[in-house]
Amino acid sequence: VLLGVRLVILLGTFNAVNFINRQTLCLQVHQKTCNGGLYGRPFIESFEETPMLLAVLTYMGYGILTVFGYLRDFLREWKIEKCHIAREREEQRDFVPLYQDFENFYTRNLYMRIRDGWNRPICSVPGAKMDLVERVSHDYNWTFSYTGRAVKDVVNMGSYNYLGFAENAGPCTNAAAAVTLKCGVGVCSTRQEMGNLDRHEELEKLTARFLGVEAAMAFGMGFATNSMNIPALTGKGCLILSDELNHASLVLGARLSGSTIRVFKHNNMQSLEKLLRDAIVHGQPRTHRPWKKILILVEGIYSMEGSIVRLPEILALKKKYKAYLYLDEAHSIGALGANGRGVLDYFGLDPSDVDIMMGTFTKSFGAAGGYIGGRKELIDYLRCHSHSAVYATSMSAPVVEQIITSMKCIMGEDGTTIGKKRIRQLAENTTYFRTRLQELGFIIYGNKDSPVIPMMLYLPAKIGAFVREMLKRNIGVVVVGFPATPIIESRARFCISAAHTKETLDMALAAISEVGDVLRVKYSQPRVPDARRRPFDETTYDGWED
Repeated sequence: VLLGVRLVILLGTFNAVNFINRQTLCLQVHQKTCNGGLYGRPFIESFEETPMLLAVLTYMGYGILTVFGYLRDFLREWKIEKCHIAREREEQRDFVPLYQDFENFYTRNLYMRIRDGWNRPICSVPGAKMDLVERVSHDYNWTFSYTGRAVKDVVNMGSYNYLGFAENAGPCTNAAAAVTLKCGVGVCSTRQEMGNLDRHEELEKLTARFLGVEAAMAFGMGFATNSMNIPALTGKGCLILSDELNHASLVLGARLSGSTIRVFKHNNMQSLEKLLRDAIVHGQPRTHRPWKKILILVEGIYSMEGSIVRLPEILALKKKYKAYLYLDEAHSIGALGANGRGVLDYFGLDPSDVDIMMGTFTKSFGAAGGYIGGRKELIDYLRCHSHSAVYATSMSAPVVEQIITSMKCIMGEDGTTIGKKRIRQLAENTTYFRTRLQELGFIIYGNKDSPVIPMMLYLPAKIGAFVREMLKRNIGVVVVGFPATPIIESRARFCISAAHTKETLDMALAAISEVGDVLRVKYSQPRVPDARRRPFDETTYDGWED
């Protein structure tokens, strides 16, 4: 009874907060005339409210799983059920515990039930289709054994291969192979010692020109680009204002910096302005001295929500309150804008208005690593003070060549229009796939132009069932649940690629619709009666070429 009362209280609190915090739960539309003319194009995002019955059932599902988890832990403690988890040896019982037993409760009792949906090895290029290594488990997902066979031609709906440059044939592959023969694979030194290649210098100059900034710097790891550079930019006496849905690398970098961190609600300009105003009025705690600097951390595309940052409004607030802006374009660079130059290109804004432009080469460029772009003084400072620049091994030469070749293709400097076509194809595929999913009755989150498309599943049992049923139909998908998302917002996340053809997308949509009917996950409540909903008409859609 007490558990039921607590669930009801939690549910009521969640729905009240969720209703207030979602800027509008059904549809956000920002036209050209809104916000003082900051937006030069329609800005449409969809966040349909979680149905009350689904929220109740989801809490009940997690509650039941938690009760059974404690029961199984009791059986393991008394050696009735075999324990597969790491445990302290008897002779070390008086030591400080090496393993935090309660913190692993979710992993051993909930995650293990659906573990087969994650970490599945692939044995091919992660293109529009891929091959998966077949594996089986005989102990309920605690361990896996490989059969030696492969699941062929699985439609890949989960990789961040936005522009289709993750391929094993073509100009990028040929250029990387040629550089490998010349320079080898490893560099075995840092940029400040013997690891600074001429290709590194060319990459940074090309990246700066691509972004439209004075200078840029490349790093070997996208995660470390955030986590190691933010501590070099801020410290004690500084204030970081971070979006509540920022990536873990941004969160870690902010924590390592030693700065004071305050979180604003996702894409909520009222919340951000209130924090800015309070920071200027009250200053630092206790002393009330002015903050040394105020840094706003945001992303271009949020990888779990599929939403796009409201950059025009954030820039207006930045200028008004004299703050600095750190923009993470990991998912938006290459995937947004008519020229593939990210969220600034998408909104038609001046790159000089953003103080620190960060992005990764791991997605649209089909490579690895990350970059920081901005004023020359900023880049010169980071070369001397960034831990990833001073201590990390340099990027591998073939990886650098992959980035250079793909970036030149996007910019059109390879003498072809392949890059432009891929950017346009990605936008058309995104529009088509989002439209069809919504017409099929699924709840879809995010911006209409975002190639990251979350489809809500909610119930914990549906997470594992969805990925298994899709794989039976030769469709590979990514599913995400708690703690990566709020507890009642489990979802499947589709990443659209320019490499997807119409036939491939239709195949995936047919399978998704079939599985949606089987699992009953078509939760969307239409805003108009079914008879008035106009279906998607391929004959009038001009998004397909060739």
